[in-house]
Amino acid sequence: MRRFLVVGVLPLMFGLVPALAGAAVVAALPPVALEDYLMRIRTSPIDWLILGLGATLFLAQTLLAVRAMRWRETGFNEGPDRWLAYLAQGAEWFPLLGLLGTVAGILQTFSSINGPVTPQEIIRKYAPAITATGSGLFMALLNILPTWVVNVGRDLILALAGGPSSRGE
Repeated sequence: MRRFLVVGVLPLMFGLVPALAGAAVVAALPPVALEDYLMRIRTSPIDWLILGLGATLFLAQTLLAVRAMRWRETGFNEGPDRWLAYLAQGAEWFPLLGLLGTVAGILQTFSSINGPVTPQEIIRKYAPAITATGSGLFMALLNILPTWVVNVGRDLILALAGGPSSRGE
């Protein structure tokens, strides 16, 4: 039973942590803001690019993370570690893509202004530019979690299995 927990159940449970964290972030958003965001991304190609790349990267990292936390006879499966490191570096690009989308949205906003406008009109036109920032930050957050979960998960699995942690404690 203990082996089943260490080899099968715990890696899967820890592998779910990043998805649960992402769901918690979405659940914590004010409903009006979430509804507005979901409405605006329907027509935003940069958001679809960010969210599509981010979700693909997240899924790949999550699957690799579960494999990396599997205990083998002599230790953890370290095969996925190199790819996890490469994919985690991809998380650094999402805030930059979000910023690029924001700048493009701001340029589009100001180019659409002809003549005097009210502050409310500027805010209404500017709001779609912010969705790219939100998408980029959300994908960056999600995509740094799988590597962190592997590091913490391995130590917890060793501790729960009665072995020494990877820090030599």
